[in-house]
Amino acid sequence: MDLSLGRIKVLLSHLPQYTLPTIHIAGTNGKGSVSSFVASILQASGFRVGSFNSPHLISVLDSIIINGEPVGSDLYNGARRLVEDINSGLGIEATSFELLTATVLMLFESAKLDIVVLEVGMGGLTDATNAVPDDVILVSALTAVDLDHQKFLGDTVGAIARQKAGIARKGRPFVVGPQKYPDVMVSVRIVVEEEVGAELVCAGPAATRTWDEAVDGPPEPAVRATSSLPFRRPAAVRPVSLSLPCFPDPVLALLPLQGDHQLDNLGVAASIVSSLLTHSYSTQRLPFGSRITPSTIAAGIRSTSWAGRLSFHDVPLSRLGGGTEDPDESLVVLVDGAHNPASASVLASYMSHLLESTPVGGSEDLNLTFVLALSDSPPKTPLQTLSPLLSFERAMDVKINLRAAALEFTPVEGMPWVRPVPSSEIRDVIKEIDGDIGLWTPREGERESVANALLWAHEEHQRHGGKGFVCIAGSLYLVADFYREYE
Repeated sequence: MDLSLGRIKVLLSHLPQYTLPTIHIAGTNGKGSVSSFVASILQASGFRVGSFNSPHLISVLDSIIINGEPVGSDLYNGARRLVEDINSGLGIEATSFELLTATVLMLFESAKLDIVVLEVGMGGLTDATNAVPDDVILVSALTAVDLDHQKFLGDTVGAIARQKAGIARKGRPFVVGPQKYPDVMVSVRIVVEEEVGAELVCAGPAATRTWDEAVDGPPEPAVRATSSLPFRRPAAVRPVSLSLPCFPDPVLALLPLQGDHQLDNLGVAASIVSSLLTHSYSTQRLPFGSRITPSTIAAGIRSTSWAGRLSFHDVPLSRLGGGTEDPDESLVVLVDGAHNPASASVLASYMSHLLESTPVGGSEDLNLTFVLALSDSPPKTPLQTLSPLLSFERAMDVKINLRAAALEFTPVEGMPWVRPVPSSEIRDVIKEIDGDIGLWTPREGERESVANALLWAHEEHQRHGGKGFVCIAGSLYLVADFYREYE
């Protein structure tokens, strides 16, 4: 793959000039959550907002959001045809992602938006999104950096961070979130401060706080234990506070996204918003100071959603072919797009916390079935991604019956280069990690599908006491298959 900006710049030069104020976000993990927080806050503050996230979840349309809604198919198809005609007519040979990026920028420009939140596809320096003009960038940001896509970005976190920090712009704020590796900050400081001359802003995490009924209203209870799930699911929101230098008091908000890592992501989003409010280049472009207030920030955070990340769903057994028509009977499914060792560790930690905070009482066992698929993305290996997930720390007083189903996700729209790891290879890796894990082997003539894997999981849970849940993980493309079937 030729990672350069030559093709996309030629393509953009034949389209209407892109002029919209833009927030540009890179990172290995968390950039989608951060962009969702920022877009939601801006929209709650009265701005017309466009956001672009990749890869898409169910359809390419859901990667392009205009004022909180996916772009319409007719609008998208018309813009895409124009971009493809220019590409073929001039022999540019742009990649699929470059064509998509050009289409997105054209759609945003024509929608007469106030501001755009633009997520990097991969890396940063040579990513197609980095072809936007320097003068449109208000703030650049970097979320957590870890090993991923080493084939294209480098073999160390320091090298990867250099690529991702390449979105910095001279004289503009560059917000960097909390980092696990010191080498990341070394690379970031060199690129951002010494080479580019941007203003480095180090974001801290949001802080948790106790529920305050005067501010938050009546507390929202955790979902109670049921006959099939013997621990309480977390409450839909939790109270947090954010310190922004431009406000005398902390901003008090309710955070709807699950997982402690979202405190880091929210901290990055808050620092981006703070930069918009305080940096002269931003305040000259848009009236942030008169529109963004503590109340609009809190409202934007509360209304943030980000599908496919630590999300619980109840799948009616009647839709599984489970032999019941009772609408109250369901299979509990935890969905998360964890697709690299770092995000798999986050998911494992989240499940450990659930089991530790609300352990199963008595001598009852808990059934936990993983439904897994992986993208073929060397040098990242299935063993590296699945090891933290399948060997997660478990509460001492909870006996877990662990099972796994290995699948291959369906072909991804517009991304023919994305291929799944063969399910047979995933099964071999699962056996290598834990030879005692029960594995699903489809019956003769039975498809390897999310629906059949969930039906198997339900049947196994019933055979072993009935209590438990399913975790779908390993790939956002597998999560997308689940949503197409059940949401």
